[in-house]
Amino acid sequence: MQSATTPLATPGSPTPGATTAAEPVGSLVPTGLQFPGWRWVLAALVLGFGVLLSRYVVRLAGRSVAKQFRRQSVAQTILRLIRLVVILVAVGVAATVLGLEIGDLVLSVTVFSAVLGIVLAPIVGSIISGLFILADQPYEIGDLIELTDGRRAFVDEITIRYTKLFTLDNTFLVIPNSSIRDQLVTNFSAEDERVRLSLDVVVTYESDTGRARTLMERAAASEPEVVEGGPDIRIGSARYPARPTVLRAAFGDDGVVLRLRYWVQKPYKIPSIESSVRDRIWNAFDDADVEFAYPHRHLVFDETSGTLDAAVRDRGVRPGHQSEAAVERDSVGESATEAGPAEESTTGESPSGSDDA
Repeated sequence: MQSATTPLATPGSPTPGATTAAEPVGSLVPTGLQFPGWRWVLAALVLGFGVLLSRYVVRLAGRSVAKQFRRQSVAQTILRLIRLVVILVAVGVAATVLGLEIGDLVLSVTVFSAVLGIVLAPIVGSIISGLFILADQPYEIGDLIELTDGRRAFVDEITIRYTKLFTLDNTFLVIPNSSIRDQLVTNFSAEDERVRLSLDVVVTYESDTGRARTLMERAAASEPEVVEGGPDIRIGSARYPARPTVLRAAFGDDGVVLRLRYWVQKPYKIPSIESSVRDRIWNAFDDADVEFAYPHRHLVFDETSGTLDAAVRDRGVRPGHQSEAAVERDSVGESATEAGPAEESTTGESPSGSDDA
């Protein structure tokens, strides 16, 4: 009778019948190329190849994705996700070359995520907000928007983490999506880019207001950036005339308030357009019998207005100083004293003269 003996496994030696993830990779690499640290070099090459491959895949799939999705921000986000997937696959292959198994990677990622969960919470919030922004479409790349603080900027890039803006002052803004989603954002470029503006002008009651209204409408229509006419512009269920119109807004204390309402074709140069329209109205009024109104104040005094007390009073004198009235009296007294002897010498009779007479 024969007894079978099984070899005992020593610590650190692989169990018979068990294979590691690195053995297939080692069998593919010739023995002559397996120098110390060859696995790390091969893993680095795999990662580099994965990065280059991700760029090529994004470039190859760019046109089809752009045709499928009209919104540029959505297309860019999908291409970023494709690139991320390719890189993650390359990372997995590199980990296999180093002998790491998928279970070890999952465990490491789980522990890492649990430790940094609190730190990554704001980033996760921005990512979720970015997904809502991409879905709700409040603005798109190239749109002119206005933030709550009054700054106007062009949207340059939209990601799932942040929104990149360029202001009209040529400054660069990167706002997390969690912050910009809580703001009241005004989009000037959504759907129809035409924007209606208004300008109040006050003319005197003596002016020809009908003539003033005509001049204001012509001045606004002569501006190249202003819509001079055409079909009515529809906003919701309401329709508004496209040509500039002037209404009598109010009867003010100093004159009649005329309100000019006009549409501009592009919202990108609103301050300069408003300034140009004001200059044209100024020149038109200067050549016509129309006068701008401004406050006039007339002070009238009569017998019912009372009297004005103009008496000079001393309001107190500091020690060692004289009041203005006292200084004036002293100066008058000194002048009188100097003038006294001169008058006596010229007009008065001397005692010696009387004695001689």
